[in-house]
Formats: sequence, structure tokens, C-alpha cells
Amino acid sequence: MKLIADSGSTKVEWCLLDHDKPVRQIFTSGFNALMLTEEEIAQYLDDELMSQLGEQARSVTEVHFYGAGCIDEEVCRNVRRAIRQNIDVPTIEAHSDLLGAARALFGEREGIACILGTGSNSCYYNGREIKDHVSPLGYILGDEGSGAVLGRHLIGDVLKHQLPRELCDRFLDEYNLTSNAIIRRVYKEPSPNRFLASVTPFLLKNIEEPAIHRLVLNEFKSFFVRNVAQYDRYRVLPVSFVGSIAYLYRSVLDEAAAALDATVDTVIKTPMEGLVKYHANL
Repeated sequence: MKLIADSGSTKVEWCLLDHDKPVRQIFTSGFNALMLTEEEIAQYLDDELMSQLGEQARSVTEVHFYGAGCIDEEVCRNVRRAIRQNIDVPTIEAHSDLLGAARALFGEREGIACILGTGSNSCYYNGREIKDHVSPLGYILGDEGSGAVLGRHLIGDVLKHQLPRELCDRFLDEYNLTSNAIIRRVYKEPSPNRFLASVTPFLLKNIEEPAIHRLVLNEFKSFFVRNVAQYDRYRVLPVSFVGSIAYLYRSVLDEAAAALDATVDTVIKTPMEGLVKYHANL
């Protein structure tokens, strides 16, 4: 059996394929491979994955892992070694979540693959590998269009009174937040990016409000200008997206693309279905 993993910072989705058909889905907590040692990843897998796999682990013959933080060969090697400590099979691959997105969206076709979730990313994919990449730079310097940056703009606009007062009051009431609580959560506690992304449902709920629609639209336009438009032929190549933000805000994303003379092709919430098809055809 093949074991495929789509690993993000929030959760990891695992899928077992038997004769290239999905037979089981497993979810474990998310992690960023860049932030953990080989031994820490191995322990995580032992604690969270192996207990759920049970005897089925003996039937695994291949592992294909796509993960956040897999930015270079050193990190990917650590992941492969950590997996081998738990599942010792001949074929173990570890790749970036961006390559996973590209394979899920395009298979063996070329196109511009984009991620819009808690963070954001993009690349030009030639149908085999990533050939061009604009660094996302993270939610402080970049990550345009991501949940974290949308949340950052929303909170900043609320605290600096850039939105109508009724919207500001409604936001603070719904999330039971104060200015001091927000400052403490962002600057004193772990994973501020996740906290910032956690408030984006407010944007979706109020997307018909002109100020909210403008905030989201401008951020998506920024994603296209600072990322997609950097790739040659972006106006003629298919531009496709994976991630909850792209999926939930599809209509605004289309509007932003049109402003840059681009067209959004496919949008999927998670890459797993596409990855299953990709690996089933190998």
C-alpha cells in the first residue's frame, strides 16, 4: 500500500492507497518540518500516526510526504529518516507542500500553482518539477492573500478605527477580544500567525460589507501583483489554487485576477484528492 501525507502547520492528512484506491484517511496534528529535529519528527510520528495505523503499517510499501517547511534537501532528509524509523520501506519521498499543491492541481500539465491558506505560496510548474518560485517571505514580510495577513489587516483596521464603528464593535464582541488581549496574543504567545488566521471567518461572514470586501479584494490583488505576475506567461497559463482561503473566497479571487488580466482556473480546498490521482497513475 502507498501512504500519502499532506502536512500543514495546522494538521496532517494521511491517505492509504490499496491498489491505487483510497482505503483509509487519518488526521494528525500539524507541524512544520523546518522547526523540528529528525528525532522530534520521529517521536511525533510514533505518538500520533503509528498508534492509528496499527497493523496496517506492515502493509505500507511506499511513503510520499508533502510538507510545510520542507524547503531544502537537509529538511527533506530529516523527514525521510524520521519516517524510516517508524516505517522502514524502500521508497520514502519527502517534498515541499508547494510541489504537492502543483502535482495535485496539474498532474503532468504545466501551470502556475498557488497556495492560499494560513500562509501563501506560488510557483511555476512545468508538469514535472517546480521551475520558478517567488519566495512567500512569511506573514511579516509577505504571505499576501493568506489567512494570517488578512487577519492582520482586519485586526489592524479594527484597532485603528479604519472600519465602520459598528463593524469594529461587532468584531470585538464576537471574538471576546480587547486591544490589550490582542497585543498579548500576537506579541507574547506562540503561533501568532494561526491566531491572526483564526479571525478570517469574520471577513467571510461580512463580505458584503463594502469595507470588508475592499480589504479582501485589495489583499488578493496584492497576491497577484507581488507573486503571480512575476511568472512569465501568467496571462495565458492556467493559474490554480489550493487552500481554504482561496476556496472560500473564490468570487473575490476571480475579481482580483480579472483586474490583473489573469484567469483563475481550478480552486480546491485540499490537495489530497489530486495527490491520490497523481500517485495512482504512477
